[in-house]
Amino acid sequence: MTTEQTLMERSGAQCELCNSKNDLRVYPVPPKSDAANPDHSILVCDNCLDQINQPSTMDSNHWRCLNDSVWSQVPAVQVMAFRLLNRLSSQGWAQDLLDMMYLDEETREWAESGLSSEESETPTLDSNGSVLNAGDTVTLIKDLPVKGAGFTAKRGTAVRNIALTGNPEQIEGRVNGVRIVLLTKYLKKA
Repeated sequence: MTTEQTLMERSGAQCELCNSKNDLRVYPVPPKSDAANPDHSILVCDNCLDQINQPSTMDSNHWRCLNDSVWSQVPAVQVMAFRLLNRLSSQGWAQDLLDMMYLDEETREWAESGLSSEESETPTLDSNGSVLNAGDTVTLIKDLPVKGAGFTAKRGTAVRNIALTGNPEQIEGRVNGVRIVLLTKYLKKA
């Protein structure tokens, strides 16, 4: 039996994180990423996989599904739930789940070994040094001409539901109905 077949059987042919039945793939959980060993892999949908691989696109509401996944008996699922909840720990519900979650010593070491590389990323900070997270609201502290769009984003404009770009000096947001990249040195967290 292949790894994928084993995972399909184990999960009931659904994503082990959000229970979606569409576009399922095997995801080897690092650093034990032995794809041939089903105990070191989970079955995830494309939506979860995209957000795992690109943390700046994480939709915190999607991850409320972890409310069920944290109770899984599969160590690889527990590891991914722990890591994702750590990424979302600024959300009160995610921190509550983390506080309730129990991992045996070996599973906790596995889960925490993958956090060190994620935590070493430089945080995105506003002009006052406050940490910005995806979904935050920021305010412009300076009038900014928007090249190519033909308008000036005025000081005091609120930019809601921002997205992180992976570059700690930039965020993406919608101003006057146009999605643009903004420099964090011209923003303050609302």
